[in-house]
Amino acid sequence: MRYKKVVTLLLSILPLSLPMQAQALPERTLCVFDIVGSSGDVFNMMQDYRTAAREMGVNLRLRAFTDENIAYEELTGGQCDAAAITGIRGRRLNSYTGSLDSVGSIPDYDTLRTVMRVLASGNESVNQHMRSGSYEVMGVAPMGAAYLFVKDQSINNVNALAGKSVAVMEYDEAQGRMAAQVGMSPVMSDITNFAGRFNNHSVDICFAPIAAYSALELYRGLTDEGGIVNYTLGQLTLQMIARHEQFPEGFAQQSREYWYEELFDRGMNVIENAYEDVPEDLWIEIPEADQREYNEMMREARIGMRDDGIYDGEMLSLLRNIRCRQDPGRAECAERTE
Repeated sequence: MRYKKVVTLLLSILPLSLPMQAQALPERTLCVFDIVGSSGDVFNMMQDYRTAAREMGVNLRLRAFTDENIAYEELTGGQCDAAAITGIRGRRLNSYTGSLDSVGSIPDYDTLRTVMRVLASGNESVNQHMRSGSYEVMGVAPMGAAYLFVKDQSINNVNALAGKSVAVMEYDEAQGRMAAQVGMSPVMSDITNFAGRFNNHSVDICFAPIAAYSALELYRGLTDEGGIVNYTLGQLTLQMIARHEQFPEGFAQQSREYWYEELFDRGMNVIENAYEDVPEDLWIEIPEADQREYNEMMREARIGMRDDGIYDGEMLSLLRNIRCRQDPGRAECAERTE
């Protein structure tokens, strides 16, 4: 009889103990930039990440932002414990991962996959750069290669860029410098208005990932005469940047591994689907000789911006080593200037 009473007591307690354990997980806020909002691909990926984060010991509350600057300010102001924002925006918090988006440094998606694998590997020489001050990068995912969208297909070489107006992100000094270097007239913009300026023909050119063709309706700015220059200016990345003291020991590395193992391919699927929306005749092909010239121009620009403190030298060196491992015949591989 006593045994039955003990079993009954245990069974009555057990169902109550499970939700108590769940409640015991620390709750943290993850602010997510998605240009579409809570129905977008980025927010959907973060919902799955929230499920994984519970297994890592944190209960995440998600907040969606269509204005990236507000998400950034919520993080730096302490209203968010972490934020999923672009690497360009996050460069002020971590110049190492912020330099992933450096001009011309990741020429293709095979190279990008290798870079992402290295960043998630747990290598000590890499991990020491993932934390900067109060912040730590706890995940990186692809957002797609950036291209020049031009209103006129005759804008197909560096000389043709001179005198043309281009929308550049006001918080990314690198874009403005590159535009000025080739004689373009930079028009300071942000994520909320650059597409509108291109679509209403206030500017001749804009930089954007391929997903913007449909998501931001950049086809309106291209009209019948425009096109997309088929040369990768850089790779845009989504990065989860967090206040590391707000997360348990070991969470950051588990998170970085999850982002690479689970979110890289999902991000690439979104990117690949975006390419299918672009008509083939919109691509403006660049002669191979011009591409080599552009590669050198980009390299010189990266070195200059490294020396001026815009790009992180350790990241540029890592990216150069990966490029040369992927393609040893590149001209830059004979030198070690990056």
